Amino acid sequence: MRELAVTKTVDGTWVSYAGTAKIELAIVLVAVAAGMVYAGTRLRRPVRLPRPGETATRIMVMAWLLAIMAFLACAAQYVSAMRQHHLLHRLPPHPITPVTSACAVVIFVTILIVARSDGWPVRLASAAIGAMAAPMVFEFPFDLIVMARTYPPIPPDPVLYRVLFFAPLFLVEFATLSLLTFAPMVRLRRATVFSFALMLAVFAAWALSGFAFPATPGPLAFNVLSKILAFTTALTLFLPQRSQASTSPPAAVPEPAASQPSYQRLSRSARFDRRARVSKIEGANLR
Repeated sequence: MRELAVTKTVDGTWVSYAGTAKIELAIVLVAVAAGMVYAGTRLRRPVRLPRPGETATRIMVMAWLLAIMAFLACAAQYVSAMRQHHLLHRLPPHPITPVTSACAVVIFVTILIVARSDGWPVRLASAAIGAMAAPMVFEFPFDLIVMARTYPPIPPDPVLYRVLFFAPLFLVEFATLSLLTFAPMVRLRRATVFSFALMLAVFAAWALSGFAFPATPGPLAFNVLSKILAFTTALTLFLPQRSQASTSPPAAVPEPAASQPSYQRLSRSARFDRRARVSKIEGANLR
């Protein structure tokens, strides 16, 4: 019986949720999505992310590069262990890769268009950062959900190999998202928070069906929709600011003298008469 449980067929790279586990996952995702919606309603205006200084920028870039190098090294060990135990042939093709690539191209081009007020170096850097950060909006919560259920397990210690793979991957995701602080046009908006909450709601619906690998139309639709919402979330960070003229209240137009209150007209005439008397007295003294 144990042998059958270990060698059961799995249509993907992780084991689906079942029973009360999928219900609990859906409840947690709905609760987090509701919290994000509440936070979005409290966000009155777009918030600009803090810009790092020159030294902090260099440190963040170096940390990002080191995280990528660490992940590549750990992933190589992970693949080597799978090859050693003859497990690579069990990995199916991933049908979402073309969707991710297409969304990355779309967000890159869109940011280039909406950032027309900036110079080409800033536009290219912002577009590249947006295209790199957008998949991480999806990958971070997704990896938290599937990391304990990756398949096939690698002996002799599947947990150790999962940590070896996912720990540097999380570092890459955080470091890549931190690059958003380099883009001058990035603002945290209500649309950003609501889009992310909607993505989590799709995750919750996906969880109710077991959060299965996208090998069938249902999970494939959930995966594609949540991926598009993740890229939409990232794109809302780069929306252009409203012009100052459209957001500031109109300047007050001075009222004509006829429409002004009588006490204002009287006070002005009194001041004029007083100035005239003073000028006459000064002229008499001079004579």
